Amino acid sequence: QVQLTESGGGSVQAGGSLRLSCEVSGYSSSLLFMGWICHGPDDEREGVADIDRDGVTTYSDSVKGRFTISRDNTKNTLYLVMSSLKPEDTGTYSCAAGVGGYRRYGFLYWGQGTQVTVSS
Repeated sequence: QVQLTESGGGSVQAGGSLRLSCEVSGYSSSLLFMGWICHGPDDEREGVADIDRDGVTTYSDSVKGRFTISRDNTKNTLYLVMSSLKPEDTGTYSCAAGVGGYRRYGFLYWGQGTQVTVSS
């Protein structure tokens, strides 16, 4: 059973930065397809960034050039560095994982999420 625990959310002003972490337990993160999903205040959901087991990354157009997804397999942890934050980035960010290892197999597990609030 894969368990995901996020941390690192908070409140920042526009233009600021945050680093989110997602600790994986019950499975080796090096084998997982992993990503971050943002649940916005209007209940919309957006895939923000993901990374497959080979390290190939994908970003949504809204965050490209501002956010960076990475993983440290020695710590079994996924990261999202968020820079140049905008008020529209506000939401609950959930970590997701799929044991298929690649994007085409999708996500099977989700964490509880961590809140990010960006004020103007």
